[in-house]
Amino acid sequence: MDPFEKSSTVDPEVRAYVYSLVSALGGRSTLDASYAIGDDALAVLKDLTRWIRLYDEKTDRHDVKRCLAEANLVKGDLLEILAQWPEGSESKYKSKLALGVLELLVPLTWPLDGLGEEREKSGEFHKHVPFLQLAQVGYKRAVLHCDATSILRTVVRIGLPAMATTRRERSKRDEGIIRLVLYLFRNLAMIVQPQHLPSQGDENDVTRSATIDAFHAQDILTLLLTVGSGAGDEFQDYGSVMLEILFHLLKGVDAKKLFMKKEQVASTDTQYLKETLSKERAMLDSYNKFAPTRHNRFGTMVWVKRDDTKYSTVTGQHSITNESQTLHQMDKTKKWNKPKYLGKLPQEFNEQSDFGMTVELTDTARKHLQSFVEDFLDSSFNPLFSCLRKAIEREDVGSENVRQYFYLVSWFLNAEAARRDATHRENGSHADRPTQTEENTYAYIAAVLDQETFVLMNRNMQRAFDDKDWRMLQTTLLAFTQILLTVQSMAASKDEEDQEIAENIQNRIFYEEGTHDRIVQILRGYTHQGIAYLDVITECTHVFVRMLERYAKTNVDMQVRSKRRSRKKQQVQGPAGENPAVDAEQAEEDTRDAQRTVSERSFDFARFSAKFTTQKSVDTFIALLHFHAELSSTQLKRCHRFFYRLAFKADLAILLFRVDILLLFHRLIKGPDGLDPKGEGFHDWETLVSQVFRKCVKWICKEGQAESWRKMCMIEMLFSKVGNTVFYLHNGFDRVTEKRAPRPPAELDFKACVTEEQKIAVAVAVMLEHNKADLIAFVRGELTRAIEERSAWESSVPSLAAQIDSDTPAPLSTAPCIFLSLTDPERKASCFKDKHLRLLLLVVGYQRLGSTDDVDAAWLLPSELSSQTLQNRLERIQKAGFDPPTFEDGKSAGEMIKAKGSYTSRSAAVNTFDSDSAASDTEPALDAEGNALFPPNERSKRANDADDAAPKKRRRLRRAADNSGDEDVDPEAEARKAAARAKAQKERDAKIKSRLRVTASDDESDEGRDAVFFAKEEERRKKTRGVIARVIVKETGAATTETSKSKGKGARKGKRKRLAKSSVASDQESDAKVASGDVSAGSIAPDRRRREVLEISSAKSSESDSDESTPVSSPPATSGPKRQKPSDKPVSVAGDLESSATDDDVEMGDDAPLANGAVVVEDMEDGVSPVKQPMPARRTRAGFVVDDSSDAD
Repeated sequence: MDPFEKSSTVDPEVRAYVYSLVSALGGRSTLDASYAIGDDALAVLKDLTRWIRLYDEKTDRHDVKRCLAEANLVKGDLLEILAQWPEGSESKYKSKLALGVLELLVPLTWPLDGLGEEREKSGEFHKHVPFLQLAQVGYKRAVLHCDATSILRTVVRIGLPAMATTRRERSKRDEGIIRLVLYLFRNLAMIVQPQHLPSQGDENDVTRSATIDAFHAQDILTLLLTVGSGAGDEFQDYGSVMLEILFHLLKGVDAKKLFMKKEQVASTDTQYLKETLSKERAMLDSYNKFAPTRHNRFGTMVWVKRDDTKYSTVTGQHSITNESQTLHQMDKTKKWNKPKYLGKLPQEFNEQSDFGMTVELTDTARKHLQSFVEDFLDSSFNPLFSCLRKAIEREDVGSENVRQYFYLVSWFLNAEAARRDATHRENGSHADRPTQTEENTYAYIAAVLDQETFVLMNRNMQRAFDDKDWRMLQTTLLAFTQILLTVQSMAASKDEEDQEIAENIQNRIFYEEGTHDRIVQILRGYTHQGIAYLDVITECTHVFVRMLERYAKTNVDMQVRSKRRSRKKQQVQGPAGENPAVDAEQAEEDTRDAQRTVSERSFDFARFSAKFTTQKSVDTFIALLHFHAELSSTQLKRCHRFFYRLAFKADLAILLFRVDILLLFHRLIKGPDGLDPKGEGFHDWETLVSQVFRKCVKWICKEGQAESWRKMCMIEMLFSKVGNTVFYLHNGFDRVTEKRAPRPPAELDFKACVTEEQKIAVAVAVMLEHNKADLIAFVRGELTRAIEERSAWESSVPSLAAQIDSDTPAPLSTAPCIFLSLTDPERKASCFKDKHLRLLLLVVGYQRLGSTDDVDAAWLLPSELSSQTLQNRLERIQKAGFDPPTFEDGKSAGEMIKAKGSYTSRSAAVNTFDSDSAASDTEPALDAEGNALFPPNERSKRANDADDAAPKKRRRLRRAADNSGDEDVDPEAEARKAAARAKAQKERDAKIKSRLRVTASDDESDEGRDAVFFAKEEERRKKTRGVIARVIVKETGAATTETSKSKGKGARKGKRKRLAKSSVASDQESDAKVASGDVSAGSIAPDRRRREVLEISSAKSSESDSDESTPVSSPPATSGPKRQKPSDKPVSVAGDLESSATDDDVEMGDDAPLANGAVVVEDMEDGVSPVKQPMPARRTRAGFVVDDSSDAD
């Protein structure tokens, strides 16, 4: 259908009514051919506006607009009405008519590209939209080039009264008028000549240059500067409209050409023409090599026999010149039914939204636009873009406006860089001028270099990548790339303030590891988005990597913040609200996990650059290189730098050894359709390609490899390289990886409120909470087996005791240790990794042999545990499985345990002071061993007692007055006094507790905790009494005769002397080894303790023989166990300590009796109880190491 033909599908009644309204609006006079306005013109304009709003917009039809276009309403009536309102006249009626015309012009020029896909598929689109698009082009031509008056200036007069009113005093009507004025300018800037429709006149009347010239001539650009500069205050509600006007005025315009002189622009265009002609000449030369001539016009047909005994037909005489041309011709004749892409089809070309298009301007338009851009950067950029950023954060604008925002950020930053370069060139060309202070132009673009803009940019970039909104991602990457280039130029500035700002910006950008990973993901995620998208992502990657490498070199200790997803353990929970305490604990644990996900680590550029050396990254740059005939020298250089970095710096040329990649490289150099040999960078490409092919040949013919290696290489060249096999393909052998030793879990302990009887039940309940019933069954089975073995051994004890009383004595052996059966690998791993299982094993009585990180360590039950004890603990486990313990306040069993060492006692905490600070009076005193004592007490506030304070103050004043009269002051005496005062202060600090260590909770009493404490004390006393009894029995059995006594005395005296000498000598030798670093102090300490025990034991025996009057505080000998024959085995203190541990000694392992009956006890009123070593001061008494009561504090 002809677009200029009247539509026959419009309802006749609608057409008749609209035509009647147009006729009533006014018309040409028959007398002087002037336009006469109708009597009801104002009402007619309102009726026409109402028809468009209620009929076209409500019913989704364009019948009224088409009828108005056919009736020539705009050019024949509306513009004539505006022309009758001269600039100098003030007519209220004509101003109302002009406003009515404006209300009608805005919907008539409203863009039609907002139609959805469903409406485009309907017949309504094909009926009216092409005609209306051509009609809008006519509207724009009529408005811009009206001969009667300046239409745009008249439109500005309509909105000036509303704009002159302050924002607080404006009414809704005033705001609507301002919006109508700006929307009309936006519509005129958007209207372009459709490329697929015929033109009705000269296209130069509606081009971008014509629009800019008209806007400049009628002061529209000045109005835009006014609105933009007041966007932060008076005109902050019109930022989105201003954004659209600027976008449609500036898109596609080369910002660098704006700031070039006329001669420079001509030179640039000439150079571009030369490059294009050179590419065309190279293409023709490669074609002419095999072009047909008049001598081979008769044709040729050749049969080519392939390896599989099949024949292929090739036509053309150029196929018989050589074998390579024959195969090339055969490849060209092949047909490949490429599978169609089933995803979203690429968007068709759209003049309104295509960001990659270029627009050429005339000299006058370029001059006007340059002046406007300079003024806009100086006065309006910061307020307008700050207002737009806030509007985007509030989501007051659409997605299309967000894309336009990022595009304009990129455009204006590029324009500012071009203006700065032009200024530098101009200053350099006039070197004879006096030096002037360089203006800091970076302040004009500061609105897009703040942290809020970076946050907005990163958020939109990630959202666009996740939603696969490639157009949004493209514009965001454009802005991000231009910001990086701007920061790079700031870092190279001579101004120190600019350098500092650039350093801070780079620190903020490169600090987030998420930004690094996002760039890598975007580069790898290219599929089929087109050459414009390819150019943007490769440029952004190129700039980002180069700047990051330079920044990492200058900042060696660079830190990045990484965010990792925390792995949450799945726990079985009851119904919601069943256990609020557990829910609250889970919420706290989730909060702690969320805090642990953010961490800082040092940045390694080599590790980061390795993320780009993947096959997907190579495929992205190869896809861009396929368009080499359309790429500029800068884009080709970008590809060359990537492949050079990959093949030689990263030494991963193996990723380029693919048939299609090698074929593309070969065609770039040798043709056909390759690079121009005379072009820029051809020599670099030629060197790169030759080196890549050389590496490929060496890879295939690697020395020391069999024939199968070559076959494998040939097969691998057909496919992309998998990341797991790249190392093997590159080196010929697999990577040797060392497995890291597993880390043991954190040791658990019970809280103080858990009694000894509750420990097994709590451990079982914790395992049940974590669904580890199978491990509890495993422990029960092992305990059952252990009880059977221990019971069998105990039944054989009477026979062993009978042998002792017989004539042939036999040594009484102890019960054998029972090892935990760990034949199952899963059980073995659980005993190492499961901290709850380890806690249950320890509390049952098992002991672990081996180092902390030993996976193969064994678990055993010591010989001291009887079968009855094991049976009792087994019953506790079974009881806890059926009847779990309950606690106060509804706490769970998991809250009754803690990590060992997670809480520090108050007495162990000391104040730490800065090592750099000088010593002061408040520095804590040190004891004899160099340990810090309690810091000095703070002076407590005393009551303001005037009766006590006044005399003291008078006495101090009198002493000061008396001392002031003494002129002969002895310095030595003063030094002695100061030393005495310091010594007295140190003694006071050693005796008293600082009230800083006393809290309000110390006064609180806990009956349960006191009961546990006294129960433990009673158990210690009982054990100590038994040990003392065994020692006395041994002493009595040793002294049999008087002769042996006398001999024993002399032997023991000599032995004691020898032991003392050897002890001193060994101590000196041990100290020497520790000082030289051959042995650690920890390994020497047990030997010293062993020798001390031996000396004490020998001293005890001699004293008991020499001094018969020495009392022994021990029970009668009859109450002790049977006398045993002394063992000939070497004494091991550590071994005795471990073997003598019982179920009550699991936590107090240091309380076990030492070898040869020596015991470490305290002197208490009710009895003796063992204490942990080492002891600050020891004294011997009756063969025991006894702590003095004065050292208890």
